[in-house]
Amino acid sequence: MKLRTDTRIPGFSDPLGETLHLLRLTGTLYCRSELSAPWGIDMPPFEGYMMFHVVTGGQCWLEVEGEEPRLLEQGSLALVPQGNGHCIRSDPSDAVVPLFDIPVEQVSDRYEIMRYGGAGELTRLTCGVVRFDHVAGRQLIALLPPVLQIDAWNEDEGSWLQSTLRFIAREARELRPGGETVITHLADILIIQAIRAWIDSVPETEHGWLGALRDKQIGRALAAMHREPEKNWSVASLAREIGMSRSGFSARFTDLVGESVMRYLTRWRMQLARIRLQESSDSLALLADRFGYQSEAAFSRAFKREFGVPPGRVRDGSTSAQ
Repeated sequence: MKLRTDTRIPGFSDPLGETLHLLRLTGTLYCRSELSAPWGIDMPPFEGYMMFHVVTGGQCWLEVEGEEPRLLEQGSLALVPQGNGHCIRSDPSDAVVPLFDIPVEQVSDRYEIMRYGGAGELTRLTCGVVRFDHVAGRQLIALLPPVLQIDAWNEDEGSWLQSTLRFIAREARELRPGGETVITHLADILIIQAIRAWIDSVPETEHGWLGALRDKQIGRALAAMHREPEKNWSVASLAREIGMSRSGFSARFTDLVGESVMRYLTRWRMQLARIRLQESSDSLALLADRFGYQSEAAFSRAFKREFGVPPGRVRDGSTSAQ
C-alpha cells in the first residue's frame, strides 16, 4: 500500500502535542474473531507493524516471549507494539495453530471474520495489524514496552476508553452496513488514546526523547527541526531559536535526547527521506532540497551513511534500508 506522508507539522504551543498530532495509523488488517474453547493461535511476527487485541466477550491468554502470560478479560486492550510474534489462546495449556492456517471469511480488503475452536466457552476478539505512517510515530513505537495492556470495561460509563470498547463490541456483534469501517476507525482511536494514556502515566516517559519533547527549551528545538527539516539548521541557529547559549544548548540536548543535535537532525531527515523514497516519485534532487542538502550527491552520501545503501536501491525495491 502506497501512502502519501506529509513531513510538515502544523504549529502547536506544545512540542509533545505537535508530535502526537502525527500519530496517524495505517490499517493493514482487522479481524473480528469468535473463538470457542479449546483454541489457540500462533501469531507470526510483523516487523514494522503493531498488533492489538480487544476482548469484547469472554477471556483469553496472551503470551509474548520474555513476558509473563497475561489474562485478557472482557474489556481488555493489549498492544504488541513492536510486532513481535506471540500466542493467544483460551487456556495456557491449549495447543496453538499458525494464524494463516485458520480459514476466515473475507468481508473487505481490510476486514475479515474468523470463527474457530471447539464447543466450549466463547471468546470474542477484535484484532488488528497496523502501523504508523510517519517517522515520529515509528520512533515512539520503539519506546513502548513489549506489551501494553489496559483494562477498562468496568470503568465509569463516561470514560473514553470504556465507551469506545463498548461501541466496538456492539459494532462487532451486529456488523451493520458500514460496521467494518466504524470498527477500524474506532480501533485506530483506541490505540492512539491508549498510547497517550501510557505517556501520561509512566515515569519513564519523563526522560529520553519524550522527556526532551516536554522540556521547555529542548522541546522547542525538536519541534523546530520536525516542522522545518529542510531549513539550514546549525547548533548555533537552533540555540538562538530557543534563547540558549550554543554550548548550553548542545550539552542539554545531548543529555536529554542521548545524541548530538546534528546527529539527531540528520537521522530525522534521513528517516523522512526514506519514507518519501518509498511513497513518491520525487527526484533525488528534489528530495535533497526538501531535506536541507545543497546537492543530490551530498544527500546520497548522507543517506548511505545512515542506512548502508544508496537511495536509488531503496526506491527500485532491490533492498530495504534498515
